[in-house]
Amino acid sequence: MTTKSLKKVLLMGKSGSGKTSMRSIIFANFLAKPTMRLGPTLNVDHDNVKFLGNLVLNLWDCGGQDAFMEAFFNSERNNTFSGVHVLIYVFDADSHEHKKDIDQFQSCLESINDLSPDARIFCLIHKMDLIKNEEERERLLEERRQELSKLAAPRKLTVFRTSIWDETLYKAWSEIVYRLVPNVSLLQEKLEKLCKLCGADEIVLFEKATFLVISNAISRKHPDKHRFEKVSNIIKHYKLTCGKTQARFRSMEVKNSKFMAFVDVFTSNTYIMVIMSNPRIQCAAVKQNVQFARSFFEEIIKSKR
Repeated sequence: MTTKSLKKVLLMGKSGSGKTSMRSIIFANFLAKPTMRLGPTLNVDHDNVKFLGNLVLNLWDCGGQDAFMEAFFNSERNNTFSGVHVLIYVFDADSHEHKKDIDQFQSCLESINDLSPDARIFCLIHKMDLIKNEEERERLLEERRQELSKLAAPRKLTVFRTSIWDETLYKAWSEIVYRLVPNVSLLQEKLEKLCKLCGADEIVLFEKATFLVISNAISRKHPDKHRFEKVSNIIKHYKLTCGKTQARFRSMEVKNSKFMAFVDVFTSNTYIMVIMSNPRIQCAAVKQNVQFARSFFEEIIKSKR
């Protein structure tokens, strides 16, 4: 395995913030409810997760108990923070120890700045479902975004709101993984050409195992900015249901008076979703174009350049 394909990802935050639950949902095919039975992580849980075949996420799920955090910032500092490509720091939206959370994050920032200055940093304000009012959730997110950005300056970081109970978890992780995908700009360019060729409203590529969004092309605007993540959530739940009955999910098609959409296996590591609203476009012709494009996209995705 080459170092170019192996990406070290640190998942950090205080104990009980929800790190292991989100990792289990995204990468281990857990539904949200069963994660409530997961115990706390002790020290570090290492996992190499294959993503798109050539890309491997060397995921470090770091225990958030005080003793472990102390070790990460001192005796285990070099081992923990060297060679990091991505830091994902998880904050509990309902935490009653905000100052302590910020102090630990600052220690984490100092270590990353010293040992992995090129690492990308993402902060997840998690368990947002515990904040019942949407206006309050938005206010809290903006407060945390300003506070954390100021703390990290001049370094840039990205802040997301997340919950295991809705599509926001897929939204955050899709954008995180998107930054690690090789050839993503070329993939985006060719997907836009395929979308235009098919006369589709939208085409979306999903990673096969996690159903995270890799790329999308759009020719007609849609008001729901979370629609891809909602589809990820719905289809992954459906795939898990199929698995319980010893059935394998391959494709599905939905059609009504306003649009037609289908989801199908595309390359060896992806699914494709195509949405069309033009009644003059024949679905069979679109599927034929998608079939012809498969081998071309397979080469783009497999390339490590």
